[in-house]
Amino acid sequence: MSDGEHEPGVFRLLPWTGAEGKPSYVLTDGTGHVSRVADSMESIQLSMAEDLLGHATDLLGDRRVGAVELRFLAGRLSESLRDVVRIAESRGARLEAPGP
Repeated sequence: MSDGEHEPGVFRLLPWTGAEGKPSYVLTDGTGHVSRVADSMESIQLSMAEDLLGHATDLLGDRRVGAVELRFLAGRLSESLRDVVRIAESRGARLEAPGP
Protein backbone atom coordinates (compact mmCIF):
# COMPACT_ATOMS: atom_id res chain seq x y z
CA MET A 1 0.00 0.00 0.00
CA SER A 2 1.28 3.40 -0.88
CA ASP A 3 0.05 6.97 -0.62
CA GLY A 4 -2.84 5.81 1.59
CA GLU A 5 -4.44 3.75 -1.20
CA HIS A 6 -5.44 0.11 -0.83
CA GLU A 7 -3.90 -2.55 -3.01
CA PRO A 8 -6.45 -3.82 -5.50
CA GLY A 9 -7.97 -7.20 -4.75
CA VAL A 10 -8.69 -10.05 -7.11
CA PHE A 11 -11.79 -12.13 -7.52
CA ARG A 12 -11.17 -15.58 -6.10
CA LEU A 13 -13.26 -18.55 -7.15
CA LEU A 14 -14.30 -20.23 -3.92
CA PRO A 15 -14.15 -24.01 -3.42
CA TRP A 16 -17.91 -24.22 -2.91
CA THR A 17 -20.88 -23.24 -5.00
CA GLY A 18 -23.66 -20.81 -4.31
CA ALA A 19 -27.36 -21.00 -5.04
CA GLU A 20 -28.32 -23.42 -7.79
CA GLY A 21 -24.73 -24.69 -8.06
CA LYS A 22 -23.43 -21.41 -9.44
CA PRO A 23 -19.80 -20.42 -8.81
CA SER A 24 -19.08 -18.26 -5.77
CA TYR A 25 -16.42 -15.56 -5.72
CA VAL A 26 -14.92 -13.19 -3.19
CA LEU A 27 -13.00 -9.99 -3.87
CA THR A 28 -9.89 -10.43 -1.78
CA ASP A 29 -6.27 -9.61 -1.22
CA GLY A 30 -5.87 -13.20 0.00
CA THR A 31 -5.59 -12.42 3.70
CA GLY A 32 -9.20 -12.16 4.88
CA HIS A 33 -11.37 -14.57 6.83
CA VAL A 34 -13.19 -15.93 3.76
CA SER A 35 -9.86 -16.59 2.02
CA ARG A 36 -8.59 -18.49 5.07
CA VAL A 37 -11.78 -20.57 5.20
CA ALA A 38 -11.46 -21.24 1.45
CA ASP A 39 -7.81 -22.30 1.88
CA SER A 40 -8.85 -24.70 4.64
CA MET A 41 -11.72 -26.10 2.55
CA GLU A 42 -9.41 -26.62 -0.44
CA SER A 43 -6.96 -28.50 1.77
CA ILE A 44 -9.74 -30.75 3.06
CA GLN A 45 -11.11 -31.36 -0.46
CA LEU A 46 -7.66 -32.29 -1.81
CA SER A 47 -7.03 -34.62 1.12
CA MET A 48 -10.40 -36.29 0.59
CA ALA A 49 -9.64 -36.69 -3.14
CA GLU A 50 -6.36 -38.40 -2.30
CA ASP A 51 -8.10 -40.75 0.15
CA LEU A 52 -10.80 -41.51 -2.42
CA LEU A 53 -8.19 -42.40 -5.03
CA GLY A 54 -6.71 -44.93 -2.63
CA HIS A 55 -10.14 -46.36 -1.95
CA ALA A 56 -10.86 -46.53 -5.70
CA THR A 57 -7.63 -48.43 -6.28
CA ASP A 58 -8.63 -50.97 -3.64
CA LEU A 59 -12.17 -51.37 -4.97
CA LEU A 60 -11.08 -51.71 -8.58
CA GLY A 61 -8.61 -54.41 -7.58
CA ASP A 62 -11.35 -56.50 -5.93
CA ARG A 63 -13.14 -58.73 -8.45
CA ARG A 64 -16.02 -59.26 -6.00
CA VAL A 65 -17.12 -55.60 -6.18
CA GLY A 66 -20.45 -55.25 -7.96
CA ALA A 67 -22.09 -52.68 -10.17
CA VAL A 68 -23.81 -50.86 -7.28
CA GLU A 69 -20.51 -50.28 -5.50
CA LEU A 70 -18.81 -49.19 -8.71
CA ARG A 71 -21.62 -46.71 -9.54
CA PHE A 72 -21.34 -45.28 -6.04
CA LEU A 73 -17.56 -44.99 -6.44
CA ALA A 74 -18.00 -43.29 -9.82
CA GLY A 75 -20.36 -40.76 -8.27
CA ARG A 76 -17.93 -39.90 -5.47
CA LEU A 77 -15.02 -39.69 -7.93
CA SER A 78 -17.06 -37.34 -10.11
CA GLU A 79 -17.83 -35.08 -7.14
CA SER A 80 -14.21 -35.09 -6.06
CA LEU A 81 -12.95 -34.36 -9.56
CA ARG A 82 -15.36 -31.42 -9.80
CA ASP A 83 -13.91 -30.03 -6.55
CA VAL A 84 -10.31 -30.52 -7.71
CA VAL A 85 -11.01 -28.84 -11.07
CA ARG A 86 -12.57 -25.87 -9.26
CA ILE A 87 -9.49 -25.61 -7.02
CA ALA A 88 -7.18 -25.76 -10.05
CA GLU A 89 -9.18 -23.07 -11.84
CA SER A 90 -9.13 -20.85 -8.75
CA ARG A 91 -5.41 -21.24 -8.19
CA GLY A 92 -4.62 -20.82 -11.88
CA ALA A 93 -6.62 -17.59 -12.04
CA ARG A 94 -4.74 -16.25 -9.02
CA LEU A 95 -1.39 -17.10 -10.65
CA GLU A 96 -2.43 -15.10 -13.73
CA ALA A 97 -3.65 -12.11 -11.69
CA PRO A 98 -1.40 -9.06 -11.92
CA GLY A 99 0.78 -8.53 -8.88
CA PRO A 100 0.95 -5.37 -6.77
